[in-house]
Amino acid sequence: MKVGIIGGTFDPIHHGHLILAEYSRIFFKLEEVIFIPAGTPPHKGKEGISSIGHRYHMTLLATNTNPYFTISTIEMERKGPNYTIETIKQLKKKNKDVDYYFILGEDSLKEIHTWKDYDKLLEICKFIVAPRPYANRKSLVDKANELNEIYGGPIYILDAPLIEISSTEIRDRVKMGLSIKYLVPESVEQYIDKYKLYV
Repeated sequence: MKVGIIGGTFDPIHHGHLILAEYSRIFFKLEEVIFIPAGTPPHKGKEGISSIGHRYHMTLLATNTNPYFTISTIEMERKGPNYTIETIKQLKKKNKDVDYYFILGEDSLKEIHTWKDYDKLLEICKFIVAPRPYANRKSLVDKANELNEIYGGPIYILDAPLIEISSTEIRDRVKMGLSIKYLVPESVEQYIDKYKLYV
């Protein structure tokens, strides 16, 4: 069984996340894609991040129309900083017959050496990487090949629409009173407005 994982603060989740997950599911024939909202991201801390309750509900609203998308609270339930290696180990212990494909963007792959036990992570999990818009594709291919050679991989590069949306941009637009229509699902837009997030 092949299962995709896409993690993040999802503050808020946006169409870029959803497109990345769906294209990964189709191209790599994944039976499921699990969205994992981060509890306490080690690289960000708690300052300036919406409550886990808000981020969970926005993720639920964004994914509930796709029968192949599910949400895991595995990191929400863990106390202290959450590390990807611990999440993957926990999932693999529970589901020994599943091949996990971790879905991430190019920037994250290039910073993977800063992740806890990244070398072990590269050995126990497959990776699907989305290139950045306007980036030098050759540098991404070279990085993936280098890591594959050292750790056995595999790291796959996803051929998907390159959509440059960021959660930071969305939060800034809300703060400035600008529209975020079509950047996030309508249900998420309504949730942000209802709870006055990011204002």
